Amino acid sequence: MKLFLRDQWAFAVFFLVQLILLLLIFTLDGYWNQSLMIYAMFLSVFFAGAFLVVRYLTHRAIYQRLSNPVQSLEELTQTHGNAALCRAMDETFLEHYRLYKEQLHAYENKQRDYTTFIQQWVHQMKTPISVIHLLLQNEDDPTAESVREEVDRIKRGLETVLYIARLDRFEQDFLVEQVTLRSLVQNVLAENKRLFIRNQVYPEVKIDETWRVESDEKWLAFVLNQLLTNAVRYSAGKSNKVSIRAYELGPNVALEVQDYGIGIPPEDIRRVFQPYFTGENGRKYPESTGMGLYLVKEICGRLHHGVELESEVGNGTTVRLIMSGVLPTLQDRKKAES
Repeated sequence: MKLFLRDQWAFAVFFLVQLILLLLIFTLDGYWNQSLMIYAMFLSVFFAGAFLVVRYLTHRAIYQRLSNPVQSLEELTQTHGNAALCRAMDETFLEHYRLYKEQLHAYENKQRDYTTFIQQWVHQMKTPISVIHLLLQNEDDPTAESVREEVDRIKRGLETVLYIARLDRFEQDFLVEQVTLRSLVQNVLAENKRLFIRNQVYPEVKIDETWRVESDEKWLAFVLNQLLTNAVRYSAGKSNKVSIRAYELGPNVALEVQDYGIGIPPEDIRRVFQPYFTGENGRKYPESTGMGLYLVKEICGRLHHGVELESEVGNGTTVRLIMSGVLPTLQDRKKAES
């Protein structure tokens, strides 16, 4: 109604001016019949009011549509009446809807082609990396070790690119099952053993062998990979230990990765999960891309896992994953201890 009144105020002003001019003409002409003039004014106001009422009723759907924000694109396909203006607006909305859909499909196809290209390129790059590893397998000199280190960096970078590309199709590429935490952690540690040895940092694992969580093993392994890489990177030269432990947290299982390295400044903690944010530590460590913790947050969100981070400058950082799990019974614990 408010939009209708704002739209018709010009008509109301024009009508009042016209009515006043009409009365002035009658008066100046010397024709002064009060009853007739009141009757004429009544008829004019009545028909003008009837016109406004009919116009509002026939165009009410338009004014309601324009007064409320669009909640979904499907609202643009709705009809708003049979009046000429209503039909014209419906056709305009439909044209906009079709144009948007065409552009959206074009963008989706372009993005799909780009993602496919990136995935193929990453897989192609894995072959020369494997060949380089084989060539260096029996070499023990410092030069070969430096090459291995650089190849490992390339491999981790390619894995990150691949998982970023897969993130848009996450729903098509995950399988929730019961994952044994200790086995998962040991596999990830084995993949990164050269990283630990090179930086003289060693893992300390405190996880019950019978503890299981409901998650996707491949994606959870990637998340743990990111956390361990960060923990080792920011511990090197300051601490020689990274702790990985699991414990009960209410009805859930918490998996913690704790380092005792340089820590994160308080002003950076609230932004560490933002993409491409490297903060103060990023200036000290050029390898930082700002994507590791962002991917951790995104993947855990899609797996319905919680993520918590605590850090203190000079005392290290703790990242905690909170997951639904199957806790071991007393009998399972006794069996594991024996």
